[in-house]
Amino acid sequence: MSTFWTEAPAPATKLGRYRQLSPLAGVHVSPICLGAMSIGDKWADLGMGSMNKESSFKLLDAYYEAGGNFIDTANNYQDETSEMFIGEWMEARGIRDQLVVATKYTSFYKRGSIDPGQKIHYIGNNMKALHLSVEDSLKKLRTSYIDILYLHWWDYTTSVEEVMNGLHHLVAAGKVLYLGVSDTPRGSSQKRTTTRRDFERDIIPMAKSEGLALAPWNVLAAGRIRTDEEEQRRRETGEKGRTIFGDWWERSEDERKVCKALEKVAAEVGAKSIQAVAIAYVMQKTPYVFPIIGGRKVEHLQSNIHALDIALSPEQVKYLENALPFNPGFPNEMIGDGSGYSTFHLSAGIFDKWPAQQAIRPAQ
Repeated sequence: MSTFWTEAPAPATKLGRYRQLSPLAGVHVSPICLGAMSIGDKWADLGMGSMNKESSFKLLDAYYEAGGNFIDTANNYQDETSEMFIGEWMEARGIRDQLVVATKYTSFYKRGSIDPGQKIHYIGNNMKALHLSVEDSLKKLRTSYIDILYLHWWDYTTSVEEVMNGLHHLVAAGKVLYLGVSDTPRGSSQKRTTTRRDFERDIIPMAKSEGLALAPWNVLAAGRIRTDEEEQRRRETGEKGRTIFGDWWERSEDERKVCKALEKVAAEVGAKSIQAVAIAYVMQKTPYVFPIIGGRKVEHLQSNIHALDIALSPEQVKYLENALPFNPGFPNEMIGDGSGYSTFHLSAGIFDKWPAQQAIRPAQ
């Protein structure tokens, strides 16, 4: 006897096993977000790398066909061609509503297109910059709404009230569905949302408390999560890697120590790459984490998806965290991080603490 409802077919990869974005956001997304800073053709000379339209569409197709539905871009990436390419690709494939697209405002996104001319209204957190950026992003993305709009970085000149007033009206108008914040001091973030390891110290506890999702970037240290062999190969080929933030591309001694620890764990779990172990670690540290992973090659994307097959034990997580010393800072070093009762509590009595919600892990 047939039934009206049938179970959905198995996804092509675990990118197609979707997760609720956060306790406060019911939309469901892929566990790994595709970072689109490399998609576009204007930043090749900036040490960032770029992709022409054909290679951009090829990467986007590979992500979507693997089940991916979560893409992260910004108004200024690749001098606006990131949003342009994504918009054209979504329209050509007819899949806009199947995707969750995050973009950002704040950065100077008209850097390459209005010289000479006045430029001050195309940067910052203020209401006019917000209005101009969103209207232009909607045109470039060829859509009537943005799924997630981030404030890209805190400019220290615009009040929290002005920012939140502007963002609220965009949501009320249906132009934006969800809000995010990036590269902002914790105090400002907390006031609005009442509304590397420092991320662990400050941001993770806040996100847990406020029911927020986390989408960390630079998870692979701008490509410097690599083995000694991979680094030597880069020396020989001249393919140094990302240098947009400086001329350095080789790993520091501390980064080499972390990579060695990742190699050890990779051997223990049978991982195909240390990059996949690094991604798995970030995702299994705390719930509601969706790492933004970029890149330009389909084979790198496929390798990174393997992170969703890796289950790390608590001992392996602790081992990776101990690869380098970490100072939790004041007041955490005195009162703890909230994972257990402080010594002050324990001097007064014996307490049983409710267990914390755990991250999703694949079956061992």
